Amino acid sequence: MSVFADLVQHLADLLQPLFGATAAAAAIVLFTAFVRLLVHPLSRAAARGQKARTALQPKIAELRKQHKQDPEKLQKAVLALHAEEKVSPLSGCLPGLLQMPAFFLMYHLFSNTTIGGQANELLGHELFAAPLGDRWADALGDGGALGGAGLVYVGLFAIVAVVASFNYWRTKRMMAANSVVPVAGGEQVPGMGAMSKVMPFMSFFTLFTVAVVPLAAALYVVTSTTWSAVERAVLYR
Repeated sequence: MSVFADLVQHLADLLQPLFGATAAAAAIVLFTAFVRLLVHPLSRAAARGQKARTALQPKIAELRKQHKQDPEKLQKAVLALHAEEKVSPLSGCLPGLLQMPAFFLMYHLFSNTTIGGQANELLGHELFAAPLGDRWADALGDGGALGGAGLVYVGLFAIVAVVASFNYWRTKRMMAANSVVPVAGGEQVPGMGAMSKVMPFMSFFTLFTVAVVPLAAALYVVTSTTWSAVERAVLYR
């Protein structure tokens, strides 16, 4: 943790001449971009995997027809098809999973008052009027939603709402274009109907995350989700 704190502090020191008091916030954004660059090759692989899985849907639909009375055989046949075509059904999860350690490091770094037995100096940094270690509840208790710190969160919520709305539109469009072909009798895969209704709204969960985590972690989430929206728009076009 102390090594990570030193990394953020040194990066903030380097950005101090350009960003002044918001240098630590700029360091977090830059660090997030660096993490996203590291996992970008996996994101590209996930995009290729998604396109390959979409191309397999007609074959999977045929397998459902053949094994509609035997779910175990269907599962084995689908896995064998993925292996034969060298398509991993889990490849799309890797970019998100690999980012989780960085998010939790950021969360714990700005949730602890001490690091290595010494005072956490990073908690003294701010994004405009909002301390990086505070949460939305702290901003509401110190000036309200339209106070100095509250307006910082208003700006973050606005960015998240725009990105979530864009993701909602893209997800609905992609699910409509890549809808799963029903098996004989008009039945779909169990749970697919409920998933198709819930999935487009998942992006809006980020609003809750930004509201409850320290501002530094919220900056990481907002930067990462914005990057992800742009990246997916390019890779899945």
